[in-house]
Amino acid sequence: MTFWDFLVWSFWFYLVIVCISIFIRVFIDLFRDHELNGWAKALWCIFLVVLPFLAAFIYLIARGGRMAQRSMAGAAQAQAASADYIRSVASTSSPAAEIEQGKQLLDAGTITPAEFEALKAKALAGTA
Repeated sequence: MTFWDFLVWSFWFYLVIVCISIFIRVFIDLFRDHELNGWAKALWCIFLVVLPFLAAFIYLIARGGRMAQRSMAGAAQAQAASADYIRSVASTSSPAAEIEQGKQLLDAGTITPAEFEALKAKALAGTA
């Protein structure tokens, strides 16, 4: 195998990977699209299976702009959901609530009085 054979093989391998990724993106967008009904999606799928390259090019030309809009909307929705989750998990509690939780742990025997005092001092130091 010569160097040029390796370059040609690498080029064709790259093209196969790019084509597969384009087909996957088109199928994902096709099923993410709420504007199309089931029959239209079925026809696009049949078209993509029978004539994959032609169907992918036609899909990208005809529906490519909305494809980018749907992708951006999905990313924004995922980011908003992630931000809401982070806000709900990382909610700040007041020092009184932390001391109350520590007192409950102390009463239950989970922590020692020294650990409760350390927790109380940490909670009170956070307010200063």
